[in-house]
Amino acid sequence: MVAMKKEITPADILPYEVYAKERKQRRAAITEMKKNRRVEVGPYATFYFENYDTMFQQIQEMLHIEKGGEEQLADELHAYNPLIPQGSELVATVMFEINDPVRRDRFLRSITWVEKHLFIDVGGEKVAGEAETDVERTKADGKTSSVHFVHFRFTPEQIAKFRDPATQVMVVIAHENYHHMAVMQPQVKEALAKDFA
Repeated sequence: MVAMKKEITPADILPYEVYAKERKQRRAAITEMKKNRRVEVGPYATFYFENYDTMFQQIQEMLHIEKGGEEQLADELHAYNPLIPQGSELVATVMFEINDPVRRDRFLRSITWVEKHLFIDVGGEKVAGEAETDVERTKADGKTSSVHFVHFRFTPEQIAKFRDPATQVMVVIAHENYHHMAVMQPQVKEALAKDFA
């Protein structure tokens, strides 16, 4: 695992045959690592905090499944490199998961612009989420996406507070139709603190 790297390059990508051979163990290792990189907020939302390793695995999986070669690799690097923390931020894929399609559609229409209402509370100080602007996540009809990519940019002082074991950190969604928060567990804080480097 190379969580301190901040960009995936074509030189980092394993050849298809090598990845195929190592795939099972790599998937098991990343699944184990991800356990301490997720926070459930309310009944439907989960924040999956990304890093070099999670994005590397995502790209390798996409290449393994789709076999799109160089052209696909360029697209995957363009899509996933922006989600690797750059040293003073946490980056999350925020997913709203509801199995029933009718309920999901109704719910997503009720949380228009939810991406503007996400933040991390570090000992009472808000770090606002900034959504990726690659695609508009809320459509003209008001329906928002079930997946959002969000950056939380910290000041040096906020990073110091985050690293302090005594500081309570909460992940918050403060939308009028979905207002929930979750305390970040110590093992998650410890794992995410490594993203600040």
